[in-house]
Amino acid sequence: MSVKDRDAYVRYVADTGAADYAKTTGNIAAEIHTRNLDDGTCEIVTLSWWSTLAAIEAFAGKDATRARYYAQDDRYLLQRPTHVEHLELVHRKGRRA
Repeated sequence: MSVKDRDAYVRYVADTGAADYAKTTGNIAAEIHTRNLDDGTCEIVTLSWWSTLAAIEAFAGKDATRARYYAQDDRYLLQRPTHVEHLELVHRKGRRA
């Protein structure tokens, strides 16, 4: 997306995807991260934490690796990956800021 659209798209993601995460049993937390690039575009990454794979499937559907999009995403996104990655937390050390 263009840098000028960043704030609007972050609000949109917060109101759609992140809000739906929060409504799903087993969602622990979600964050939205952005990075402005030198070419005037902006990357966005949504990170979410879940209690179980079943909780992710309750949100995403049986194929939890398939990306879920919303009606206005095409208005902002330059690329639309078809799949997402899931990682298992195996170690954490330190304090939260």
